[in-house]
Amino acid sequence: MKNNYTFSLNSNVTRQKVKFQNRYGIDLVGDLYIPKSESQKISALVVSGPFGAVKEQASGLYANELASRGFITLAFDNSFTGESGGEVRNVASPEIFTEDFSAAVDYLTTLDFVDNEKIGAMAICGLSGMAITAATVDSRIKAVATASMYDMSNSIGKGYKNSYTFDQRLEIIDYLSKQRSKDITNDKYDIAPHELNFDDNGNLMTPPQILPDELPDNPDPVLETFFNYYKTERGYHEHSINSNSAWTATTPYSFFAFDMYSHIELLKDRKVLLIAGDNAHSKYHSEEVANLIPNQTELVIISDSDHCDLYDKKEKIPFDKLDSFFKEL
Repeated sequence: MKNNYTFSLNSNVTRQKVKFQNRYGIDLVGDLYIPKSESQKISALVVSGPFGAVKEQASGLYANELASRGFITLAFDNSFTGESGGEVRNVASPEIFTEDFSAAVDYLTTLDFVDNEKIGAMAICGLSGMAITAATVDSRIKAVATASMYDMSNSIGKGYKNSYTFDQRLEIIDYLSKQRSKDITNDKYDIAPHELNFDDNGNLMTPPQILPDELPDNPDPVLETFFNYYKTERGYHEHSINSNSAWTATTPYSFFAFDMYSHIELLKDRKVLLIAGDNAHSKYHSEEVANLIPNQTELVIISDSDHCDLYDKKEKIPFDKLDSFFKEL
């Protein structure tokens, strides 16, 4: 841990804490990265993700590196997480998290040294769907890049690769409905993973943490890749939900109700760069977006890489590609 960050600040970059509000009046906290060689009116990027992470983790690493290449970057904590405001804590909302991207753009437009016509969005993992959705309704976002993309509405509402049966989806809805009654009766919010699984007997599992404190023998490969980032010195952070806790148990509720980027055609001719590891369990999310708008997307597959390799392994993250992509803003 480097001064409470999981990465070291580039010597050619300065970092300052900033605060701004989304249109719901929630205070958001971010880190603004500024290249020391910055000149007047340069391109800027809003950066967030993964889902359940904080700005001191992967999003900050991306913001730091892209700032060293000449961009103003703003890595921020989503509403209800990290240092940002919002009550109840550890709530996720597809609408509010989408709004947070536009709120970050709002802030950038107040800076004299940002070219308001050259603002893009960089998102990692589960915030990728929100970034694309934000761009569909916010024309100020001129381009979007994603790494290890997840569509959280699809993943939460339908299961990994649409694996939930119809009856399982109904069972989860029934659990969430009863959980709402339980929370209001007990005057407190239980916590549970945002993606719910069924055991070998078909029973719904609701553990109090997303990740275990110790990796079991012969772990599931997906569990192992997340554990090796969030629960080890490599990526652990005390404010990260994924490192320590879980979301409110009713968090899946709104993801069952609302799809991501359901009006993706409104991007019109704006470009999306999709980056995924060849061994990533999540690769299909990027492929699905590429299939939706093939003329506006470029899908870059990174060899010998899993989902979390693109969180922090700089030798695998194609920063040269991101640099050239965003310099076309």
